[in-house]
Amino acid sequence: MTKGLIHIYCGDGKGKTTASIGLSLRAAGAGLRVLYVQFFKDGSSSEFRLLEQVGVTFLRPEKRFGFYRTLTPEQREEAREFYTAHFRTAAAMARQDYDLLVLDEAMSACRTGVVPEQEVLDFLRSKPERLEVVLTGRDPSKALFDAADYVTEMCKRKHPFDRGIPARRGIEF
Repeated sequence: MTKGLIHIYCGDGKGKTTASIGLSLRAAGAGLRVLYVQFFKDGSSSEFRLLEQVGVTFLRPEKRFGFYRTLTPEQREEAREFYTAHFRTAAAMARQDYDLLVLDEAMSACRTGVVPEQEVLDFLRSKPERLEVVLTGRDPSKALFDAADYVTEMCKRKHPFDRGIPARRGIEF
């Protein structure tokens, strides 16, 4: 692989993170080095233990803030500082010797402003030539959409959560 491309997995349906995990597994199986970075999640999803066993490097946020919409202005500023630093760490790591970088919930991080979208765009423009990048989340901006080579939208038609069935370990997380 000589030219890395940019993928966006977006939409209101289930499968964005699942698709990025599948690609991570495929890449690791082909001997590629994978860095998987999460925003807004706690890293407790069932698949990550297995991904680490096949050599995927996983960068979890060390702090949780809860739902962004419920945060006070002070907590939002703290989240912005934390997640911006988290993104910068991931970007520096990815520039070293990785073939695939997954930024799980990057669109949400940009949309809420906890990671400056311009920093993400600057990184995408200056990333190492060989680096494949995946961004997941809902509602990519036009600028992120335009920066991508692949855009795949997951569309929810029906979901058990709408009937009050909570996420189940091993299926949804």
